[in-house]
Amino acid sequence: MKRKWVLAAVLSFLVVCVYAQVNISGKVVSLETGRPVDGANIRVDHSLAGCSTNAKGEFMLRNLPAGEHVLRVTHVSYVPQSVLVKDGKTDIRIRLEDSHVNIGQVVVTGTGTHHRMTDSPVPVSVITAKDIREANLSTMEEVLTKMNPSFAFVTSGMGTTMSLNGLNDDYILVLENGKRLAGDDRIARINIANIKRIEILNGAASALYGSDAIGGVINVITDDSKNAVNLSNDTRYGSKGRFSEAANADFSAGKFSSYTSYQRLQAEGWQLNALAASYATDKKTRLKYRTPEKDKPTGKEASTAYYSNTINQRFTYELNDRLSFGIRGSYYNWKNDRPVTEYKYNMKHETYTYGAELKYMIHKSTYLAVDFYSDNFTSRYDSIWKPGEKPLGEETRKRVRYYNGSLKGIFKIGQSQKFSIGLEYVKENLMSVSDKLKGENMYTMAVFAQDEIRLFRNFQAVVGVRYVYNEYFKNYATPNVALRYKWKDFNFRASYASGFRTPTLSQLYATDIAKTTDMITIANLHLKPEKSDYFMLNIEYVHQRFTLSVSGYINEIRDMIAYRQLSPESAAELGHDEAQQRDNIAKAEVKGITLALNAYIGAGFSIGGGYNFMDTKDKTTNLPIDKSVKNVWTANARWGGHWGCYRLNINLNGRIQEGRYSRTYYYDPAPHFSQWDLNTRHSFYLKSVVLEPGFGIENLFDKVDDRPWNSNYSTLHPGRSLYVSLGVRFKH
Repeated sequence: MKRKWVLAAVLSFLVVCVYAQVNISGKVVSLETGRPVDGANIRVDHSLAGCSTNAKGEFMLRNLPAGEHVLRVTHVSYVPQSVLVKDGKTDIRIRLEDSHVNIGQVVVTGTGTHHRMTDSPVPVSVITAKDIREANLSTMEEVLTKMNPSFAFVTSGMGTTMSLNGLNDDYILVLENGKRLAGDDRIARINIANIKRIEILNGAASALYGSDAIGGVINVITDDSKNAVNLSNDTRYGSKGRFSEAANADFSAGKFSSYTSYQRLQAEGWQLNALAASYATDKKTRLKYRTPEKDKPTGKEASTAYYSNTINQRFTYELNDRLSFGIRGSYYNWKNDRPVTEYKYNMKHETYTYGAELKYMIHKSTYLAVDFYSDNFTSRYDSIWKPGEKPLGEETRKRVRYYNGSLKGIFKIGQSQKFSIGLEYVKENLMSVSDKLKGENMYTMAVFAQDEIRLFRNFQAVVGVRYVYNEYFKNYATPNVALRYKWKDFNFRASYASGFRTPTLSQLYATDIAKTTDMITIANLHLKPEKSDYFMLNIEYVHQRFTLSVSGYINEIRDMIAYRQLSPESAAELGHDEAQQRDNIAKAEVKGITLALNAYIGAGFSIGGGYNFMDTKDKTTNLPIDKSVKNVWTANARWGGHWGCYRLNINLNGRIQEGRYSRTYYYDPAPHFSQWDLNTRHSFYLKSVVLEPGFGIENLFDKVDDRPWNSNYSTLHPGRSLYVSLGVRFKH
C-alpha cells in the first residue's frame, strides 16, 4: 500500500513538472540609436525564468510552457518595459527608451520581494555594476566609501572596521544574494567583477533579517547571466603594487548553468610617517593623551602588504520555468606580510562556504524557497621567521562556524496584496585560542511574517513581525511597518522598525589580555540582547532626467554592550594592572539626514552626489559615538560619448569627510580630508567581444594623512598615483 502511495506521489510530481515547453528569442535595442543593448535583464511574469542579453542584444528564454507570457525588460540606462508575447515566438525586437538616471532598477532588500526601486515602500539605495565599472573600483571598501556618504572605514593593527550611520560593523548585516556572510573579512571576500548591484538599506531590519541588522543591511546581488557562454576578465594595476584581477566564466546549456568567478587582490606595504605616536596617562583621570614630543622612529607601516584570493562556484538546474535547484560554494584566503623587524607573526584568514537551494513556483500566485547555507571562518597566527630563530609555523587563533536553514513562502492574494511567511534556524559555533574558548555553541529559531498591501491606488503598506527564540535569551518579537504614498512624481515614505541583536559568543565567553598593555577583559554570561527603535521619513522626486531623495531618521539603541572599567583592586585580584568587563551599560542615539541627487544635464553629461549629516550621542557619557563622522559629501560628474564601435566614459568622483571622532585613539581626532579620482574607460565593441582599457589618476590633489604611525588616520592612501586597467568580455 505504501509503495502505491509513493508511486502516485512521484507520478503526480512528474505530471506537474512535465508539459509542452517552448523557447522565446529576440533582440533588445535602443529606441534612440538602434544599438544593441548589452546586459538587459528579462524576467517572465509568474515564472522563475529569466535571462540577460549578450553583446549583440540577443536573448533566449528556454523551457517555457505553451501560451502567452509577459516579459519585463529592465536596464539601468533605459526605461523599463513590459512586452506580451506568444509561445515559440522568435526574432522579437524590443526597443527601450533611454533613461539617463536609474529609475527602473529592481530591488529585493527591505521587503524580500521584487519592486522597482522607486516603487519600493522601503527606501533602498543602489550601486550598480555600471557605476562600479565607470568609477574603475576594485574593492568593496572603495565602492562603499566613494559612492555612499553613509559609510566610513577605519583601518588599524587589528584590521578594518566599517561603520554605517555611526554604528560599527557589529550592527551591519552583510548579505550575498540574501545569504548572510559570517566571520571576519565579509566585505573583502566579495568579488567586485561579479556584482550586478549592491542594495543598501539604512536602519533596523531585524523583522525581516534577524540579529545584526540594527544599523542597516548591505545585500550584494551577483550577476547570473543565462547566456550560453559569458566570459570576462578585469585587471587593474596601480602604485605601491596595488593589483587586482577578477575572472568570470559562466556557461548555460539547456536546463543546466554553471557560474565560476575568481578574484585576486594584493598590495605592497607603505609608511605614511617614519615616527610612531606616543601617549601618556593622566594620573588623576587615568585618561591617555598624545605626547608628540616623545614620538619615536619606527619601521611599522600604516598599510601592510597583503594578498587575498576568492573563488566562487555555483551550479543551477532548471527542470522547468517553475522549479529549479542550485548548489554553491566558495573559498577565500587572506594573509598580510608585515615587517620582520617589527612583528613576530602575520595574520592568515581562510573561509569556505557551501549551500543548496530549491525554488518552486507552485502557482502563479504561490512561491516557495528552501535554502541551506554554511559559512566557516578560521583565523591563524603565522610566525615570522627571523635569522637565527626556528620558525614556529601556524597557530589557530579563532574559528567561527555558522549554519543557516530557511523555508520561505510568498503568496500573492489578488492584485493588491502579497503575503510572506518563513521559518529560520541558525546555529553558531566559536573556538578561540586568544579568548580561551575551546568551543561554544548557540542556536536561534525564528518565524517571520510580512504583509504587503496596496490600500488605495497610490498608497502601499508593509507590516511585518519576527518572533525569535534564542537558546540563551529566550523569546522576543521585532515588528516593523513601512508606508508609501505616491503623488505625481513624488514618493512620500515613513517607516518604523524594531531592532534586536543577541550578544555574540565572544562577548559572552571571551577572556582576553591586551598585547600592548597589561589589561584583561573578562567574560560576562549575564549580558542582555541589544535593542533599538528606528524611525524614518523620506521624500523622493523622480523624473526621467532628475531624481532627488531626502531622508531623516532617528535610531535609538538600548542595552548597548560596552566595557565597564573595574577598580584597581579588582584588577589586582585578577593579576593585572587594569581590568574591564563587557556589560549592557550604554545607550546611544543617532539622528541624521541623508540626501541623494542624480541629474542628466544633456549632451552625455550627468552629475550626482550624496550628503550625510549625523548627530551621534553615547547617552552614557554624552559624547559622540566612537569613530563617528558628522558631515560627509560624495560627488561625481560623468560624460559619455559613442563613435561607431567605440565608447568613451570620463568619470570624476570625490569624497569630502569632516574630522572623525575617536575615543579609541584617546580623543585624538582624524583630520578633515577630501579625495578626488579621475577615471577614463574606453570601450571597443567587436562583435561578441568587448575590450575596455582604462586609465586614471587616484587622489588627484595628493591628500595624505602623514601623521605618525598609530594615529587616528583619516585615510591610508599613499598619495597621487596613476593606474591602468583592462577589461575583456565575451558573451554568446
